[in-house]
Amino acid sequence: MRIVRILLLVLAISLLFGGLAGAERLRLATTTSTENSGLLAELLPPFEKAHDCKVDVIAVGTGKAIRLGEAGDVDVILVHARSREDRFVAEGYGVNRRAVMYNDFVILGPREDPAAISGLTDGTEALKRIAGAQGTFVSRGDDSGTHTKERNLWSTAGIKPSGSWYLEAGRGMGEVIIMATERRGYALSDRGTFIAMGGKTDLVVLVQGDDRLFNPYGVIAVNPERHPHVKADLAAAFSDYLVSEKAREIIRNFRKGGKALFFVTGE
Repeated sequence: MRIVRILLLVLAISLLFGGLAGAERLRLATTTSTENSGLLAELLPPFEKAHDCKVDVIAVGTGKAIRLGEAGDVDVILVHARSREDRFVAEGYGVNRRAVMYNDFVILGPREDPAAISGLTDGTEALKRIAGAQGTFVSRGDDSGTHTKERNLWSTAGIKPSGSWYLEAGRGMGEVIIMATERRGYALSDRGTFIAMGGKTDLVVLVQGDDRLFNPYGVIAVNPERHPHVKADLAAAFSDYLVSEKAREIIRNFRKGGKALFFVTGE
């Protein structure tokens, strides 16, 4: 009986891996926020089941995700830096950007708030105060969508941040929040990742509500005319799925600690 059980186990494993190997695969480059928040773990299985495929996720900063799309190393991207997304399409690398969801950026910091930015609704004024007080600021420094937004805010504030108070981490959002927590410093974060961090930080939201902190996410299929090898049909189906009522329902109901991390575009 033991031999029979072993043979059955080997057969089951063979069937499992054989099925995975034979399934069509879609390469998705996306931001760390969609992966680290846990949203993709909810969004992808219904699509994979419906299309008998496997989505291979590459979670990186938006800048790198876009470069992967430009090189044809992925089939579709899901990112959050609208000006860069529009350029990606305008230059012929992507087709048919679809608005999927949004949240907002917030400026986090310690409750003691040495730069006195708590309650501000102007992100650039907050950065001016942080720079003036030389309060520790931890930047993503990784060409991500969040880093792009941060650089835009510094530019609007007329400041080129430098010095020992300004730390460029070159890390993902979760790691940056931990670094800012350890250093009792400030950081720009998307709200979703901050909520998903739960009890891992005692930083609080100090600045929010600035229209410039709006954070939309878009899905863009890589242009098959530029890269004929991409899975154009599957990428188009994935784009359609992300704006379908099924996906919208998943996004709408996705919460951590009772709090919504993302909101469906148009609602």
